[in-house]
Amino acid sequence: MNKPIYDFFTNDHRRVEKLLDKATEKDGEIQMEYYQQFRAGLLKHIKMEERILFPAAQKANGGVPLPLAAKLRLDHGALTALMVIPPTPDIIKVLRYVLEKHDILEEEPGGMYDVCENLTQGETQAILEQLENATEVPMQPHNAAVYAFESAKRSLERAGFKYDELVK
Repeated sequence: MNKPIYDFFTNDHRRVEKLLDKATEKDGEIQMEYYQQFRAGLLKHIKMEERILFPAAQKANGGVPLPLAAKLRLDHGALTALMVIPPTPDIIKVLRYVLEKHDILEEEPGGMYDVCENLTQGETQAILEQLENATEVPMQPHNAAVYAFESAKRSLERAGFKYDELVK
């Protein structure tokens, strides 16, 4: 079946994952050049979902939010909060876990991408054009303050993830 929106986003998931893999391929070391590319890629991906895909699907759904959108937005908030703090091996472990669980909700049969694809069939080309023209998200330097880390932990908690349990 032809699924251009599904393919666009799943291919972008793999692109972003490869950047994280590249950033962490040397044992015990985070290569910041690649991590920054991962960070930029993840933030842009989230932006494309939040500002283009989800609103288009909601509009096509008669203005009614899609049930899964609320959970995905909580995940996006947690992932974005993790992008604020400097990466550590524990942060990378948590990121990988959250991304894995999040991507399943979007990619599985009947998941968010399938639902969005089906709802927006008449708008596919316009959506793809918007996605292709999406700009990068401006990034600030990492914030190593304790309050930034605590904020990320609270964002994870709201999304249903317990940082302390994930890093055990």
